Amino acid sequence: MESLGEKLKSARESKKYTLDQVGRDTNIAGRYLEALEREDFSVFPGEAYALGFLRNYGEYLGFQGEDLISLYRALKIQEQPIPVEELLKSPSRVPKILLMTFIILLVLGLAGGGIYFFIRYFPPKAAADVTPREAAVYTLDEPSMERRFYRGDAVLVPLGTTRYRLELSGLGELLTITTPGGTVNFDMSQTVDLDLNGDGIGDIRVTAADYAKNDAAAGALIRIEQNNDTRLTEEAPPAVSGDPVPEIPAPVSPSAVIFSSPTPYPFTLQANFQGYCMFRWEILAERDRQGRNERYFQRTDELNIQAQNGIRIWVSNAAAVKLQVTGGGRTMPMEIGGAGEVVVADLRWIRDDDGRYRLVVARLE
Repeated sequence: MESLGEKLKSARESKKYTLDQVGRDTNIAGRYLEALEREDFSVFPGEAYALGFLRNYGEYLGFQGEDLISLYRALKIQEQPIPVEELLKSPSRVPKILLMTFIILLVLGLAGGGIYFFIRYFPPKAAADVTPREAAVYTLDEPSMERRFYRGDAVLVPLGTTRYRLELSGLGELLTITTPGGTVNFDMSQTVDLDLNGDGIGDIRVTAADYAKNDAAAGALIRIEQNNDTRLTEEAPPAVSGDPVPEIPAPVSPSAVIFSSPTPYPFTLQANFQGYCMFRWEILAERDRQGRNERYFQRTDELNIQAQNGIRIWVSNAAAVKLQVTGGGRTMPMEIGGAGEVVVADLRWIRDDDGRYRLVVARLE
């Protein structure tokens, strides 16, 4: 019968996947994937990480996550370092006490003699000055880069004629990156999209591939990728006869206009999930579609919501879902918040004083 590690390795090799490919697809560092296949769980920061990575790796290979967790539990139960009969023995404690006393006295004597000898013949010297490591500054001059960063290290991201600086400012329970727009915190294997120039569109994608919590000296392996999402050009798409022709909107940011039109028209909110996320939605101002919907989504899940007038959404982590709105023959991205933010927002048509309609997104407190 195949062991847990052999089952994972056989499934991966049967699909002709390399560990590098699996690491890129799952955002799990290669050394953790190898540890799972070797059944070496000592390399993980804690059992919760081992179970989480085991579940994600198994589901990626087509296994049921709970089945693999059961195999892991059975494996841990079998690891009995001391036989039961040894635990039931009650040997005499007198010889052990005498032996331990002798060993302790011997160790103390040797330690005392060693300290005296060392101090007598090797007097202490003044501590040498330790030169602190200088922070490094890199430049993202390729579509992506992956390297180990230490506290204070930075990367310059060129966008147009401006270079934006990202600095690794903290390595604790979470990684902290300081950006031109503020600080961003994220955990191992979590991916965040960063909008550097404030146009509401993610410019780069940052992933914490590997780091040891609360160990700043070990640094963190961070992957930075340019966002290649398609953006609108200056020309509007050709109009369809009989359909309203919306204006080309400015890049989307919270509380911003997405579409503008003489008359409102149906639209679709598309959600692509980048990680685990609780997502609720409610159709506004449609009598036959009242009521709240709620689901727990996982990475790679997708959701399309069609509406005539408006949609109210609730997101447990704004960075875990990418949103875009389609309507009138065009598609626009929609940003509602950053990593770790719980956000409630409305996407709805409103009428201006001049009679035109605007499809806007507005966060609710």
